[in-house]
Order: sequence, then C-alpha cells, then structure tokens
Amino acid sequence: MSENNSPQPDPGLTVLSNARLPEGPKVDIVVEGGMITSVGPATNSVIAGINTIDLGGWLTLPSMVEPHAHIDKALTSEQVPNPTGDLRGAIDAWIAATAKGVFSHENTVARATAAMDLLVTHGVTSVRTHVNATPDIGAANVIAVKEAVKAFVGVLDVQIVALPPNPLTGPEGEASRQSLAAALEAGVDLVGGCPHLEPDGLGVIKVLLSAAQEAGIGVDLHVDETLDPTTLTLRELARYVADEGFAYPVTASHCVSLGMQSPSVQAQVAAEVAQAGISIVALPQTNLFLQGRQDPTATPRGLTAVNALLEAGVNVAAGADNVQDPFNLMGRSDPLETAALMVMAGHQLPEDAYSMVSERARRALGLDQAKIAPGHVADLVAIDAPSVRAAMADAPRSRRVFRRGKLVASSDQVLTVHRD
Repeated sequence: MSENNSPQPDPGLTVLSNARLPEGPKVDIVVEGGMITSVGPATNSVIAGINTIDLGGWLTLPSMVEPHAHIDKALTSEQVPNPTGDLRGAIDAWIAATAKGVFSHENTVARATAAMDLLVTHGVTSVRTHVNATPDIGAANVIAVKEAVKAFVGVLDVQIVALPPNPLTGPEGEASRQSLAAALEAGVDLVGGCPHLEPDGLGVIKVLLSAAQEAGIGVDLHVDETLDPTTLTLRELARYVADEGFAYPVTASHCVSLGMQSPSVQAQVAAEVAQAGISIVALPQTNLFLQGRQDPTATPRGLTAVNALLEAGVNVAAGADNVQDPFNLMGRSDPLETAALMVMAGHQLPEDAYSMVSERARRALGLDQAKIAPGHVADLVAIDAPSVRAAMADAPRSRRVFRRGKLVASSDQVLTVHRD
C-alpha cells in the first residue's frame, strides 16, 4: 500500500475563485466555517491543500430564497386537473382528489422531494412552505414533508408553516383548531391561516396568534387574497400585532386588496404595517393566474401595493406560491421567474426585484444576511449570465449553488444551433 503524502484540502476552508460580482470585478471569495472571511481580487492561483472551485467568471450573487411555497401541493397539475382554471375550480379539484385518496404518504414525500430538488438546482438555499393541516388529514402532510426534508440536511434550510382551513372561529371551527393543534404537535416552525376568508377576520387573527404565542413561534398568514377593496384584514392584523405586542415574527402574504385601495389608504395602511414590523410577501405568479378573471376590461394585476409598502419602510419579499398544481398550472421553481414578474407586473428595477427573492426574503424568514462580504454567511449562487437583469431575462440553467460555502447543486446548459 503506497502512502499519499500530498497535502489534502482543508475541509473547513474553500476558495471560490474567479467569481464576478454585479459591479464587474472578478474576485476570490474565501470561505471558512460556512462564513465569508475575505473577498479580494482574483489571483488565478491554486494553493496546495486548499479546496478551490473556479467559477469561471460567472456572475455570483447571494443565493435565492423561496419565502412562500406549497410543496405538499406542488407538481400535481396532471394528477389534479383544474378544467376551469380559476380559484373555485382549484379548490373543488383539490377537495375531490383528497376525498378519493389520490395523495398517499409516499406520493407526498416523493413530490415534496422533487419540488425541493428543483428549488435547490435553481439556486435556492432556504424555503418556507405552507403545508395543509385539515380535519380530514390532520398532520399527515406535515409528517410527509418533514420526512422529505430529512434528505436535505446541509443542503436546504426549510421552514414549515401549518395551514389550517376555515372556519377557525366559533363551535364550527373546532375541527380546524384541532387540526392546527395536531400540526403543532407534529412540529412546525410557524402558524398559518387565512383570516380574510371569514366574516370575523379579527377573530381568526386572535385564534392564530394565540396558538402561535402559546407555541412560542411566529405566524405567516394568507391575507386579503382578493381584489375586493372592502376587504382589508391587513389593517386589522397590523393594529392587533402593534396593540398586543406580539413577541414573534409576523409575515403577511398576498395582501392583494391593498393594491385596490386609493394611494392615501395604501400609505396609511403601509405605515401601520411598518410600525407593527410585519414583512409582506408578494406572490405575482399565482395571483396573476387566479385574480381578475371576472374583469375583462382593465384587468387588475392581482398584486399588493408594493411601492407604497416600500416607501413606508416595510420589508417586501416575493415568492412563487403554488407551482404546477391546480392553483397555478405554470411555474419553474425558479425565483428568477418571480423576480422577472416583479419587474414586469410590479414595476421594480431588476436589482430591487432580485433583492425581493434574496436579501429581503432572507429577512422575512429571519435568516442571517448573505452579502458577498466578510462576516456574512456563504449562501451563494453563480450564474452564467452577464448581469442581474440578463440572468432574470434569460434564466440560464448553468448555475452553481453554495450553502455555507459547500457546493450543493450544479447544472449546465448546452445550446447548439445547427446552421448550414
């Protein structure tokens, strides 16, 4: 047996060489213990004994985050067709499929695994997913998703939100409250729910925040997923959080009806949301698909009041929501697609739109920031694109994904045009 005396790479030290920053220069990024320790000009040198990964001048950015997914529903468009294409059709199709027993434990685990694989390969290192916890299934979906998550330890950070159905208040809400309790017992990270779907929206808010307070966790609620301007549960949520001094993080997703208010009301509500410290997650894909179908003239875009919220100092992130299921037949599990929609439908600049699926999304999830600078966590994605704008426009598949400085996904795109 021969002895290998050559230096072995230090597993705790990695150099990501020839990484190109958005500002243009190529740099070497040194990572140790999952953190960036230095960023300096590219040297094109390999140091013996140090693990070096050459990024070849690819655009290197903080990795992406999916702040609002439904991975227990993902990739079911063929299993659960939605012939009408609208929200009612999606709900009816899902209820019917559940009643027929279409979704086994094994099926849910497999689909959740496939959904997370897609996220990682596109450059996502953290995801927050809402998971159904209904009286008919209890905590079954939570248990299935948690099983799938085990395969992603060290690859993908996953937060699970228990999503109970309505009604939640009064005697008729007892079964839904029990299903929420079962999900909490199974182990989740946040409490979810849809307060705008009941006449007593504030009552639902109290039920959900009380359950979260008792469990010692935050909430991420589906809020005002409607174009009806008379519905404005977001204001009730902001006031309740501020008045009660709720001690845990609060996120409000969708908030579509805020976009239907006058500029003055948008500004007033946005100020209250900022004061309450609530993060907002816009979800352009699913809301563009589902909202506005009854308005053939000047069809609304189904987005929240993004600019009013930003001007008030609210943290606004963006997510994909449903992906290839009855609630959204499309979706690539790529936050670059979400960011592009925030440019086209939300009128954001490309760099600002990217921050909504990266830095701002990290903030909404309570994660450490991942700027490319010493002292920041080394969650990064390298993309074969000349700029952030071009990456969002072309969505090239050639990417390298790093979580805590470790390469967790690679993909390469080969394009050939056969011209005479």
